[in-house]
Amino acid sequence: MSLRPLLPLSSVSPTVSASRTVAVGVGPLTPGEVLAVARDGAGVELSADAVDAAAASRTVVEALAQDVEPHYGVSTGFGALATRHIPVERRTQLQRSLVRSHAAGSGPEVEREVVRALMLLRLSTLATGRTGIRPVTARAYAAMLTSGITPVVREYGSSGCSGDLAPLAHCALAAMGEGEVRDATGTLLPAAEALAAAGIEPLVLAEKEGLALINGTDGMLGMLVLACHDLRQLLRTADVAAAMSVEALLGTDAVFAADLQVLRPHPGQAVSAANLRTLLAGSAIMESHRNPGCTRVQDAYSLRCAPQVHGAVRDTLAHAEAVAARELAAAVDNPVVVDGRVESNGNFHGAPLGYVLDFLAIAVADLASMSERRTDRFLDVARNNGLPAFLADDPGVDSGHMIAQYTQAGIVSELKRLAVPASVDSIPSSAMQEDHVSMGWSAARKLRRAIDGLTRVIAIELLTAARALDLRAPLAPAPATAAVHDELRVHVDGPGPDRYLSPEIEAAVRLVASGAALRAAESVAGPLR
Repeated sequence: MSLRPLLPLSSVSPTVSASRTVAVGVGPLTPGEVLAVARDGAGVELSADAVDAAAASRTVVEALAQDVEPHYGVSTGFGALATRHIPVERRTQLQRSLVRSHAAGSGPEVEREVVRALMLLRLSTLATGRTGIRPVTARAYAAMLTSGITPVVREYGSSGCSGDLAPLAHCALAAMGEGEVRDATGTLLPAAEALAAAGIEPLVLAEKEGLALINGTDGMLGMLVLACHDLRQLLRTADVAAAMSVEALLGTDAVFAADLQVLRPHPGQAVSAANLRTLLAGSAIMESHRNPGCTRVQDAYSLRCAPQVHGAVRDTLAHAEAVAARELAAAVDNPVVVDGRVESNGNFHGAPLGYVLDFLAIAVADLASMSERRTDRFLDVARNNGLPAFLADDPGVDSGHMIAQYTQAGIVSELKRLAVPASVDSIPSSAMQEDHVSMGWSAARKLRRAIDGLTRVIAIELLTAARALDLRAPLAPAPATAAVHDELRVHVDGPGPDRYLSPEIEAAVRLVASGAALRAAESVAGPLR
């Protein structure tokens, strides 16, 4: 995982890679395939079964195009205008007008990886043969992804009602040769110019195709898949940080024993406790206070209850991953082609995604809150078991990590605000036709910011714990935590008089975000779960 802050939204460097191609077929994509295309720039090809499925469903739509009875998205208007019958000669204009009018986003650009994810996931639904689009339309999306052409999608515009209408409409607009895109180098240019340079013919949409390109939950789902991947890594890194803190604060690892954890059989709790036992194995610091002279029988909750909280986040993440897997197997459109007929449905509603996106934001805020509490203990002489105030070289002259904790606290406070659910809100739209919406896009956007904040909070805990481990010398930490300490010391010097602290925090953030801190621990301890 590399750091992907929510703001500024266009800060992520473009990546395009021809080294891997992901085949999009009738079956579901895997999260790994989504990551490969969205984040690593893999190319895309449409499988033969997807082409056949699209062609078969297209024959159904074309047969209905001449039907005197109205069919939503084929011969009618949209939303509250669905009662308007559209004559045959105006149906191409109908689809073009739909895309233009719905490409109504505003605000900063959405990150490249998010746009690539939502385009890939829309293509995955097109490949199921449930949308009635022509194969040429699906191929255009595959070609754009492979060429590294990324439509400019704006931050605001989706309420998660008929899916992510505005974000998807900006992508469809680019496929038509209109609007703005960024090419494989990240250069901003008109869509028509980029398509021409890549040898891609702009789409002229036929019946239902405009609607099929914009009526999905692909933005929400793409951001959920990305967030689940990043949070899975951050959870293991949070266990590393907690182990370093328990060790440097002279806490006990006895509470992490398997026979105690099994009394409350939550799977995530057991995994976190096992990680902590592994990380602390062989610690001379831990051994130094395993004697009758140590009269402290219980650590503070932020140390003692780490498996319970870290484990609960794991279990929440597992639920979110299950929802994501179901969505990856879904064909989200309205109407859909089923058994030779076209039927309206409500599968575009974003509630299943909105709920878990919000749930993850709550879990992220609590995980960060516990990390901040461990950091704070290091700085207080009443609670840090013999370390200098604020871990300063000369307390009073030096302030040590005093303000690093302020930074953590500010982030945690923001994470609590971001944990307020978006999905409980609903603003009716389309003249009350869409009278209950999910706000799933908003839930996804704030989760991305929350994960960035969690990354920074864990990094500050690692930075502080590593400094405290230095101050416990000559006692040696566990081999696994020592490896993390040593990796950090390649980039950040050890204790001493106060230095410019911000670059050191950012160095720690990069180690956490890139996975380098986790890899250092696993190089000794083996794979953590």
